[in-house]
Amino acid sequence: MMSAQQEFYDSCAPIGSPTPQKRLEIVMNQPGNRYCADCNCPDPKWVSLNLGVFICIKCSGVHRSLGVHISKILSAKLDDWTDEQVDFIIEAGGNATVNMRYEAFLPENIRKLRPDSSIEERSDFIRGTNLAIRDVVSSDPYVILSLGHQSMKTRVIKSNLNPIWNEKLMLSIPDPIPPLKLQVYDKDTFSTDDHMGEAQIDIQPLVAAAKAYENSGISESMQLGKWLASEDNTLVKDSIISLDQGRVKQEITLKLQNVERGELEIELECVPLSQ
Repeated sequence: MMSAQQEFYDSCAPIGSPTPQKRLEIVMNQPGNRYCADCNCPDPKWVSLNLGVFICIKCSGVHRSLGVHISKILSAKLDDWTDEQVDFIIEAGGNATVNMRYEAFLPENIRKLRPDSSIEERSDFIRGTNLAIRDVVSSDPYVILSLGHQSMKTRVIKSNLNPIWNEKLMLSIPDPIPPLKLQVYDKDTFSTDDHMGEAQIDIQPLVAAAKAYENSGISESMQLGKWLASEDNTLVKDSIISLDQGRVKQEITLKLQNVERGELEIELECVPLSQ
C-alpha cells in the first residue's frame, strides 16, 4: 500500500524536467498547502524552508523573528528556488504532515492562530539583534524613529540584547521625502539614556513603488524592487520591496552605526491616505 506521503511525493515528482519554480507551484496547489500552516489564512505565498511549510505574509514575520537557523523564510513567488530546496519541501510532506508532528503536544491553553489574529499575536515589525551592552551585563533598549519633524518611540524592553518590539508605528510622509532615521538607546533611570547605535533608510524607492502600484491595477504578488547589500551601505542582506495581497512592503536588516555592534530589523509598509 502506498503511503500518503509517498503519494504526495509522487504527485510532485519532476515530469519532463520542469523548473524548480514549477515544481514548487505544484506543491503549493496540494490541498493541505492552500492554507497557512499557522493561521489557516488562504493562499499562502511564503515558505519556511527549515520547517517545510507554506505560511502567509503575516505569519512569515513571526518566523523571521526566530532567526534563519530555526525558520528561514523564502517567497514562493519572488525568490529563486533550487531543485534541492523543493525536494526538501516535498519530503517534509506538506503543511498537514508537518503540523501533525509539531502540534501533537500543544498545551490545552495554547490557541492556534486564526486568519484574523492581531499583529500583537503574531507579527514583529522592529527587532534588534546582538545589541551593545550599556548596563552591567545587558541593556534596556528602545528605538526612536524620525521622519522629518516627526518622531515616535517604541516601548522599553528590559534586560534584552535581542529585543522584539512587536509594535506598529505610523508616520506621515512629507514632501520632499527625507530619510527615515532610527536611533537606539538604553533607558537609564538616574542618568541620561545611553546611545546604542543608529541607522538611516532612504524610503524614496518604497514610496515610488507604492505610487506605481496604486496606478497600475496589478493584483498578483510580485517583487517591485531590490536594494542590494554592498560595502557602500549598511545592509546586512539584500532588501526586497514586494507587493503581496495588495500591500507594498520592504523588509530591511541594517548594521547599527557609531556603536561597537548591533543590527536592526524593520518592516516598512507604504499605506495610501485612502486606507
